[in-house]
This record gives sequence, C-alpha cells and structure tokens, in this order.
Amino acid sequence: LLPTMHALLPVGFACFIPTQQALLPWLSCFNVDEKNQMSFTGPVEDMFGYTVQQFENSEGKWVLIGSPLTGQPAKRTGDVYRCPVGQNKKGCEKFLLPENTTIPNINEVKENMTMGTTLVVNPDGSGFLVGKFALRSLYQYITGICSNVSSSFKVLNSIAPTVQECKQDMDIVIVLDGSNSIYPWHPITEFLVKFLQSIKIGPARVGIVSYGDDVGHVFNLSQFSNTKDLLEEAAKIPQRTGYKTMTAGGIDTARKEAFTVERGARPGVKKVMVIVTDGESHDHYDLKKVIDQCEKDGIERFAVAVLGDYNRQNKSTEEMKKFIAEIESIASEPKNDHFFNVADETALVTIVDALGSKIFALEGTSEKHTSSFEMEMSQSGFSAHTSKEGVMLGAVGAFDWNGTVVMQSGQKFVVPKKNSFHDPAVGVVLAGYDVQSAHTPSGVLYITGAPRFNHSGRVTVYRFNEENVTITQTLKGEQIGSYFGSVLQTHDIDRDNYTDILLVGAPMYMGPERDEQGQVYVYKLNESGLFEHEMTLKPVNQTCCTAHSQSNCKSVSKNEPCGARFGTAIAAVPDLNLDGFNDIVIGSPLENDHRGAVYIYHGSQKSIKEKYVQRIAAGGDGESMKFFGQSIHGIMDLNDDGIIDVTIGGIGGAALFWSRDVAELLAEMTFDPSKINLQQTCQIQGRTTVCVKTKVCFKYRIKSDKDTKTETGDLTLDSLRAIARGRFNQTDNRRLQKNESIVDKLCSEHTFYTSDKLDFRDPIMVMLEFGLADEDSGPILDGELPTSLNKTVRSHSLFFCQSRSGLFIKSNQEKFYVNIDIQNSGDNAYNTKVTLIHTENLNYVKVEVEKDCVMNHTRILCAVGYPFLKTGEKESFKIQFETNPSHIREDIVINVTATSDSEESDSELKDNFVSIVIPVKHEANLRFTT
Repeated sequence: LLPTMHALLPVGFACFIPTQQALLPWLSCFNVDEKNQMSFTGPVEDMFGYTVQQFENSEGKWVLIGSPLTGQPAKRTGDVYRCPVGQNKKGCEKFLLPENTTIPNINEVKENMTMGTTLVVNPDGSGFLVGKFALRSLYQYITGICSNVSSSFKVLNSIAPTVQECKQDMDIVIVLDGSNSIYPWHPITEFLVKFLQSIKIGPARVGIVSYGDDVGHVFNLSQFSNTKDLLEEAAKIPQRTGYKTMTAGGIDTARKEAFTVERGARPGVKKVMVIVTDGESHDHYDLKKVIDQCEKDGIERFAVAVLGDYNRQNKSTEEMKKFIAEIESIASEPKNDHFFNVADETALVTIVDALGSKIFALEGTSEKHTSSFEMEMSQSGFSAHTSKEGVMLGAVGAFDWNGTVVMQSGQKFVVPKKNSFHDPAVGVVLAGYDVQSAHTPSGVLYITGAPRFNHSGRVTVYRFNEENVTITQTLKGEQIGSYFGSVLQTHDIDRDNYTDILLVGAPMYMGPERDEQGQVYVYKLNESGLFEHEMTLKPVNQTCCTAHSQSNCKSVSKNEPCGARFGTAIAAVPDLNLDGFNDIVIGSPLENDHRGAVYIYHGSQKSIKEKYVQRIAAGGDGESMKFFGQSIHGIMDLNDDGIIDVTIGGIGGAALFWSRDVAELLAEMTFDPSKINLQQTCQIQGRTTVCVKTKVCFKYRIKSDKDTKTETGDLTLDSLRAIARGRFNQTDNRRLQKNESIVDKLCSEHTFYTSDKLDFRDPIMVMLEFGLADEDSGPILDGELPTSLNKTVRSHSLFFCQSRSGLFIKSNQEKFYVNIDIQNSGDNAYNTKVTLIHTENLNYVKVEVEKDCVMNHTRILCAVGYPFLKTGEKESFKIQFETNPSHIREDIVINVTATSDSEESDSELKDNFVSIVIPVKHEANLRFTT
C-alpha cells in the first residue's frame, strides 16, 4: 500500500534552530536563497517533517509540520507541530491533536493513528485539515478521520465520512491445543493476549476451550464483562498437557457446549471458532463429521497450524503436508482467508493482525465470507484536497482496496457509488492515493490517482454531480511498478483562474541502471477539457555511486533503494521569480545517498520550462535529517518582503527558504565619436593622441519594490586582441572596474586613447561585464537577461578613389607609363591597396615613386599610404610597361582597382575601379615582290 515514502520512512519535542547546518545546499542557482534558510528539527524516528504547510493567522506566521509517528513505540498516534516564523520566537509546539480528535459514541483505540500523514490548509486561510490513516477497534471502528482546525488553532470538528458501526455482534470461541508437543507454552498466552486486546467485550463475547488427551472449558462466553478482566485471566491460562491431540473432540465440544445459552451464547449472533493446533489429530476419523456439523450450525472457522514440533523433530515433508492438509480442511471457505500456518509457537504473534482483520471483516460486512470489504478499511483521508468547491478525501481501502474518493457536496460528504471507480477484474488499484481538481471554463474536473491499476498506474479525470461520477478521461502509466498517479498536482500558470497543466508523479520509475530515478509527466489542458502529454521531467541521474560521490566510486551507496524518487512531492507555488507566471517545485528525496534534493521549474505562458532553473540539494551527514524533498509547500510571503517563500520538509527536519527579489539590469554603450577619427584631437598625459569617449548607461528595476543597489561594471578594451590598441585614461590600462549605486538609471563616461600609427583595419571591441556587487544578499539578477555586452567601434568609411590619370603612347616607342593618381575623399582608409591586372601583351617594367609592389604574372599589387590613407590625402605614382610582340591582340586592357580594409557602402565603390582599353595596331614586317 505504501511503497513510496510511507514504507521507507518508518518528528517528541521539536527544536527551532536558526542555523544552516541541517540543510547545506550543494548548488547555487536562481532566486531561492540557499544560504540563509530557517531550519526546524525533530526526531527522525517520529518522521518529523513528513508533511509541511505554511499558515498565517492573527498571531503571526507559522510553519506547520506533520510528525506521524510521534508517540512511538507505544502508541504512534502522531501529531502536528506549529513552528513560529520570525525573530525571538519560541520553539515548535505540538497541537496535541490525538487527544482533541474524537467521534461521539465510538469506542476509540488511539494507536497507530499516524496523525499528520495528511496535512492541507484551506485555500481561504480559515484553517487546515489533518488526516490520519485509521482509528478502529474490532467491533466499533472508524476508517480514517480528519481534524478540522480553525485559524486560531482550535479543533472545530472531526471529519469521518466513512465511519462504520458494527453490523452484528459476535460470539468467538477459541479452541487451543494444549498437548505436550506445544512448547514452550508462553508464546501461546502471548498470542492470546495480543489477539484479545482488539476485542471489545460487550458486542463481542469470548470463550476458550482447551484439549489434549481430553477436552475442558477454560472460559465461558458470558464469563467476562470487560476486556481488561479477560486479558488478565488469559495471560494466566495453564497448558492442559497430554500425549494425544484430540482436535475433533475439542472442536465438537466447542460446537455442542460452548455455543449454548447456558454458557453465554446469544441466539442469532454470528458464531466464530478459532482453532490453534500443532499436530495431526488422533481422532481424525471423526473430523469430517464434526466439520460438517459446524457448517450446518453456521460456525465460521479459522484454523492455525503450528509447525514447531514438526520442525524440531525434522519430520518429513510428506508428514508436514499431511498435517497441513488436515488443518486446512477444518477452515471455512475460502481457505486463503481462513487458514494460517506458522513455523513455530513464537511466530504466532506475527499473524495476530492478519487474523484479526479477517474476523473484523466478518463483522464489518454483510457478505458471507471475509472477501467483501466496502468502506470498512477505507482509510478516508489518506489524501486530501481543498478548494472553493469543498473537500476531496482519498479512501484507498474502499471496496476491497479498489479505492474511491469521498466528495463534499454542500454540507455533507458523499461516497460515490461502488462502480464509479471499482473494477473487480483488475483487483487492487488504490484509487484515491492522491486527489486534485482542475478549473475550466466549462466547470470543475476532479482527478484521482490509482498507482496500482494494472500494476503500472492510472489517473482518472471525472466530473461529479451529487452522487454521480462521469469519467471524462484516463491517463495510464508506462512502466510496471512506477507508481504512476501516486502524486498529482494541477496549476494555473498564467494566473487567469483556469487550470493550465496537470503534473503526474511516477516516483518509482526505474532508470536505465534499474535505480528508482522517478519521472514527472506534464499534461497540458486543451480547449476541449482534455489533458495532452507535453513533456516528461527527469532528475539528475543518480546511481548507487551517487552524483556526489568520488568520480572513481568503487563502493555502492550505504542506503537502499538507490536512485532519486523524483516526483515524490510536487508543489504548485505562486510566481517565485516575479516574471508573471506561476512555478513548480518537485522533490527528489532519495538523491545523494538519501539526503535528498528539490528542483524548481519556472512557468512560461501556459506551461513550464522543461529545464529546471534551480536544484537545491541537502547537505549534512544524512543521519540527523534525510529525504529532503519529501514534502514541499510555498504559498505565502513569510518575511514580509513581498515575495513567496518555500518550505521543504525531510524526515527529521524542515527548512524555510527565503526567496530573493529579482532585478533587471540592462546596459547600453555608445561611443563619441561613433567612429574612430585618427585626427589627433585630444591631449593625454602631455601628448596629442586619438581619443574616444565611451558612455555606459544602466537601467535598474526591482520586480517587487524599488530599492537602491550597488552594481559592478568591468570594461575591457580591445577584448579580441592579446595586446590592446588603446587604454582607458582613468586607469592607464585596458581594463576599467567600477562599483556604483543605482536606483533607476545611471550613466557614466570613460575616455580611452589609442596608440600612434597602429593597425586599425580591424574594429576595436569594448566588452562590458556587469552584475550586482553583493551576490549573497538582496536582489538577484534575472537569469534570463545577459550580464555582458560587446560593442565595436570602427574607423571612418573607405575613401572615394577617383582616377585622374591619362595614357599617352608616342609613335615608334616600345615602352609607356600608366600614371595613377589616388585621393581619399572620405574617412581614413586602412591598409589601402591598388591592384592592376593587364593583358598578356604587356610586360611590367618598374614602378616610379617607390612603392611596395608585388607582381604575379599579369597581376600587380601595390600598398598605398600604409597603414592608412588619411582623409583628403593624395598619392601619385606611375608604372612602366612595354609591349610584348609575342602576344598579338587588337587591344591592351589594364584594370585598376583601389581597396582598403575599412567599411564602405556599395554606393561608395563606384569610382574605386577604372578600366583602360587601348586599341593596338601592329606594323607588319613584310616585303611584297612582283
């Protein structure tokens, strides 16, 4: 029934300790502060921290903490602690709910109540509900109860919608084998006392018959008027002794004599006989006849075979099978409900609960045998959900553990019809394991999980009208044993008062290494009112060598099972990061060798972001507090800073994490002039140089209230180069760091100067890195926004190249010049070059006015004005060519192109190219004769 944390975690005075020792974070991330939390501790063995809730009333703000095993080992009634939040507050106090929770006219056995297993606050702040699993005796019992507690911490009433009164009284006769082979005897009396403790004398009567060589009456049915006297005498019953085992005689005597009016039997009352024996009977030949008579008399029989003597004497398997078959024949049908066997006498106490529950089922149901439970074992309140429509209570034990959901309709609670969730063909499904509701424009959808359905789990979505359940959709798990549906959570992400998503936990989903990693399935609610699978969330992979062990881990975790159990708790929280969308927090309590962790997911539009933004992992020794993330709650601001805070529980403690404000810090950077002008116009340290003013502006906004904050900025000049081409005047260095206080907007100017005659063909990149000076307190920067800015400043655009050259070829000359005039009509031009490409009927001779030229066949490349050609500057040179008669063409073509590494627009390129075409006529060296 309880394979998630219920079975694993089998918190008494709770101390309030405002330290960081209990829950030291492993990873720092977004705006939930992991360094300054408030911690509450209690006994691990009491499961202090199993549930947590935030609460506020006129007295102050509180963290409520469930401790379901408080009072153990004797009673284990459980309780809830109220822990005040704030400075100079006293420690946590118990509510003492078990003493103040009662149902009129019901005989209460306040043991194993596990009060605090379920804990939910009312959405209107009027109080909270505390649930417990069961509170029952054998004859007057309830099947789950919730305490309704007011905002002033007074128990208003108890909610027990499935409370049952006994349907019938019962006469029980116990037939004990007292022969010599029973040894030792005291385990028999211990078994009797423990079994009889749950019986209420009055509705029930108990008689005892003992046999060995002969048969005798120990107690009559009418002998005791209360359970206390019965228990005192039962503890002193002597062994009858004898060498024979006259089982048939003992049963027949009980049938004929013990169930008579003279010995206290009541006409019309249910007759039950419990036979306990350790050997094959010596009067077995009468056994069938005696059993037939019991059947005719309507006596329900439970038979217990004790195998101690067979084991001590090493009797054969065949002999043991023969004995078991005989005792099984004594039991009523069905045998699996009426027959028990134990290895020896001391093991009898181990079947007391099972035997008692079978007899309990007889008196609690109207069916003939023990296999028909309806609400008798319902455990109403196993889960609970409160909304403006009312209360939903999960009842996992209803209808033979198929389960159901008890619904509030007006002022009354309604149990839906048996066939609403009941599926006899499937068997145990545990519907009601968790419950939720979803609000849509067309009405409310109710949701319940059944993690044992078909062994892989199912979620049922339905509408409810008075007593009628109409199922609209079912969602099924994909892996056997994953416990899909054991945890449910709906949430309105965009805050429009309609549900957007449903999250379904499968905390025991096996990972690739057969570790219980867990998964959470996210379903989006569409316009038709149906849930569509959108994504599956997974934890950081955990193995027996956990993610925080040594990288060469050779030994496995000391705790089993390994894994994470991600999805054990899922909490819908309001907007933590102040972006306008509500958020989700998911617990993963088995991570890091059972220390535990939680994951925070931010909302976005109508869903959540698939990647978690923060993971908070518990530290400590894993002994004083474990399973951090077992419970989560965050619905209110507990320190009056206007931001929702989050409470996270583990076993042995809980911690309140303060959320920090979120700040937006936006940066802009401009240059004056916008492009580097290499005209030296400023004086720096007594020399003339080129300067650029860098203006940095910050805009600062707190998402809750305005606040003054110190920002830090770091400017790096020429960040793409190892050696910078400039320095900031304030520091005489390429870097400038500065802290300044900011309210809304802040601008500052910083001048940098350049070195002389350097290569400015590449732009200068200025990198700004910025943040908040104090990262450990106050607001934290929005993680969605950048914290750096890169911006380049370039030189002026490429010059206009205008050709003013002419070509003159004189007759009878083989050589000629191409005169080139180049003038920069625009901004400074860096790395200026002139390229000439000519036809093959020319040969290059030389360049006059020395230039750095390189020739490659018919291509000539000349550098001009290196490293740059200033604005208005003019260069002239000429290149000499000669004709090459070996290549005959009708023209000479010379293409001249001017280029630079500076930026220029397409319109500026039009006069950077000249093509010279010269017609050629060749003199023929011919002689004509006639």
